[in-house]
Amino acid sequence: MSLPPLPAIMLEPLVRTALLEDLGRAGDLTSGAVVAKDHHVTTVLRARQAGTVAGLDLAMLAFRLIDPGVEMVVHRADGSEVAPGEIIASVSGPARAMLTAERTALNFLCHLSGIATATASVVTAVRGHRAKIVCTRKTTPGLRAVEKYAVRAGGGSNHRFGLDDAILIKDNHIAIAGGIHPAIERARSSIGHLVKIEVEVDTLGQLEEALALAPDAVLLDNMSLDELRRAVVMVAGRAITEASGRITPTTAPAVAATGVDLISIGWLTHSAPILDVGLDYPEH
Repeated sequence: MSLPPLPAIMLEPLVRTALLEDLGRAGDLTSGAVVAKDHHVTTVLRARQAGTVAGLDLAMLAFRLIDPGVEMVVHRADGSEVAPGEIIASVSGPARAMLTAERTALNFLCHLSGIATATASVVTAVRGHRAKIVCTRKTTPGLRAVEKYAVRAGGGSNHRFGLDDAILIKDNHIAIAGGIHPAIERARSSIGHLVKIEVEVDTLGQLEEALALAPDAVLLDNMSLDELRRAVVMVAGRAITEASGRITPTTAPAVAATGVDLISIGWLTHSAPILDVGLDYPEH
């Protein structure tokens, strides 16, 4: 099934802000001076390394906000795997507009494709296990929606989008509230029937205490593999189990083998390296 796109109304403010940052106070001095106004070209967005594509809609918006006459033909849609040298899309139109928007388009495309590629690497690593790979709120300010979209493009799933769509009681909440029991009870008394409660636990003793209050999910933070296995047995399907804590593609298979439902990874959005993509001309 194809990946549902984000609405353009969500993307346009992000792209406009990025373009305005680049255009500054005087516009693109170089392209305006060097390239004839009526010169048209066809270029290609080409992958320079293997990976998973994400962010084409933002790249397209970058070009079209500079000049609506720019056209893009997509050859490898978001969520597609690409090989080095493979053409992702063809871009045709006024050369000035293409050059003006080039860096903004590539910044979004490379960054989001990097997130999708990193996600796909972990999703592949845990294939054959039940665990889903999910992201966190450790996102670039202002880019959360598109970074979480890129995680989906890589085959992952999303954790909560913000503080307002679920309750996650973490260690500091527990400490300030005076314990797991009062924290969960206060949370439950204050929410509507559609809001889920997840509680973070560091030990099996905390898990046992939390399970007595029937949370919807438990976050098993920085537990050993043995502790994760024992935690899954203790939960016995009564809550969703989520493992977290510096998990990599190398360590993810062993974590998934413990039987947890979710593996949450912050670095997918805050530290994934870009996927190198270039805007190439026919003679290059």
